[in-house]
Amino acid sequence: MLSGVGLTYEIAAGRVLAPYFGTSLLTWTSVIATVLGGFSLGSAIGGFVAERPRPVAVRNVRAALVATAVLMAVSPTLLGAFHASGARGTGGMIVTVLVVFFPASVCVTLPSPLLAKLAIEARPGREGSSLGIVMAAGSVGAIFGAILAGFVALPLIGATATFAACGALALLCLPFLRGGASAQPGVTVAAAGFVAFAGIAGAPTCQFESGLSCLHVDDRGAQVRLVSDGTLQAAERKRVGEADDNNVELALSYTEWLWSRMDRDLGPEASVLFVGGGGYSLPTKLLASRPGAQAVAVEIDPLVTEVVQAHLPQAGAMIDRTGYDVTGRASGRRLGIAHADGRVYLNETQRRFDAAVMDAFSSGSVPAHLVTMETFERLRDIVDGPVYVNLLDRPDGPLARGVNAILRQVFEHVEVVDAAEIQTGRVNVLFAASNAPLAPLDRLPEGYRSIRISDARAFTDDRGWVGHR
Repeated sequence: MLSGVGLTYEIAAGRVLAPYFGTSLLTWTSVIATVLGGFSLGSAIGGFVAERPRPVAVRNVRAALVATAVLMAVSPTLLGAFHASGARGTGGMIVTVLVVFFPASVCVTLPSPLLAKLAIEARPGREGSSLGIVMAAGSVGAIFGAILAGFVALPLIGATATFAACGALALLCLPFLRGGASAQPGVTVAAAGFVAFAGIAGAPTCQFESGLSCLHVDDRGAQVRLVSDGTLQAAERKRVGEADDNNVELALSYTEWLWSRMDRDLGPEASVLFVGGGGYSLPTKLLASRPGAQAVAVEIDPLVTEVVQAHLPQAGAMIDRTGYDVTGRASGRRLGIAHADGRVYLNETQRRFDAAVMDAFSSGSVPAHLVTMETFERLRDIVDGPVYVNLLDRPDGPLARGVNAILRQVFEHVEVVDAAEIQTGRVNVLFAASNAPLAPLDRLPEGYRSIRISDARAFTDDRGWVGHR
């Protein structure tokens, strides 16, 4: 059981970190290294504990289980407190991960050596098979914990309740520890009460949560804003007066440039692929302004679509009116929705498109497998016209340079603009790439400028983008 608790905790730790520090190769590396480091230290300390007299060893293991329960249940609160205190960037993320997740990782594995010793002593003369069974049981428990976290706990009950559940499972191990000094029921009851309080009364990390997304809807002010893992994903201006379904206003400046480019480049019956549904703002604008156009939006998380339908009025109305599942028949509808990974859809689709918009994000960065040479070569094979790309990066940053290198190798004509800096020091870097010449725009949205990106190595599936931190 403890192995399952440990792996569930590890996966939940990576998930709950996203709203504060994003999701990238660096964040997951930090979480995995920290938790495995805790497991290692806990096993080492547990080995010394197992050599103590039985009553002392059992008492120490009971204390470790109680500490595990409390530390796991309080993890989301500690994480929020560190972020609120100013922890930012790679250094702040690493310190936060160490302080928040390392102690519980030590405590959860401390009982393991004693349990292995007890199993060996129970079968004299068969020490080898006993130890093998214990190790196999630990591996099976870890597999079960990983599956439970990713497929059940996080999608169904959320991160805060998952941490509390891990603590509760640790406490449930206490009755199985027999021998030694009698347990202190007051301490156990207090720990159980704290874990229950943390699970029930603890503030959820996310307003809407799935195994893929942590979403918040900000309905204050003149806009409805959709935030995913702490990064602004989409926005709609609130309508004043009678609604006009054919007049869709774009709230974010980067979408204004993308739409200006699309409006200039595409015909009245264009078929456009959108990799990354987000707030469905651009598909909504396309279909509202071009009654003969069609769109397919590939959004990996069904929860995003559900939240958009419920809280972004214009996009939600468009989905309700003309959206359909691309695995079924269109029945005269024009907005196909595929809940799938963008790269998987690209690899499997047999459809052809007049243009494509690459606007998929995981937290504050583009998933690495969507910015590789192989991805854009596949796009070139199924898209007859231009490809538009939205990135967040530092001005002339490494992500922009790698994507620029890809596009200039795959397409004959590439246009690049960027916008004013945002709070993180990164900007929207926008590309339009085509094998046909791109007609110049009459004007750029306010704050945008044409730029030149430095030369760099193109990303590939083998040597790709590692993500922002």
